[in-house]
Amino acid sequence: MSAAARPSAPSLRPFLPQDAPALAALFRAAVLELTGEDYDPDQQEAWASAADDEAAFTARLAAHLTLVAVEKGAPVGFVTLKDDSHMDLLYVHPDAAGTGVAAALCDAAERLARGRGAVSLSVDASDTALGFFQHRGYEPQSRNSVPRGSVWLANTTLKKTFSKGASPS
Repeated sequence: MSAAARPSAPSLRPFLPQDAPALAALFRAAVLELTGEDYDPDQQEAWASAADDEAAFTARLAAHLTLVAVEKGAPVGFVTLKDDSHMDLLYVHPDAAGTGVAAALCDAAERLARGRGAVSLSVDASDTALGFFQHRGYEPQSRNSVPRGSVWLANTTLKKTFSKGASPS
């Protein structure tokens, strides 16, 4: 469904520890179903395995400001803001991809970062998400290779500098 056809934006709420199993499954599904054009199956599985240790995954979400996008009572995406100036995780369920959920979460993270005094927001974007962030005004800073088990994943660090008085887009 296109963003224009979407009946309403998802509701956003803070992460609760009981969300962790659903968000781990969402994370895994997003990686395995949405990144195949940019990463091979071994890379996808190594990346998705970050959610296998539920206690560690829960701790990562709880350690940062994490917002959950909910539609019809179920999580459809989430974002984490680390140190008020770095978007650590942004994932959307495959069924909600392309419907505006990621944009709503990113808008919220940008507003929170600005509201907490950040002058910019950085993100380490997968090759799959690179265009999404560039379209929103994030500028590439560096190309990275990240080890995950026995494989390497490429991503790009991007940064968006907020102009004074402008609202996030």
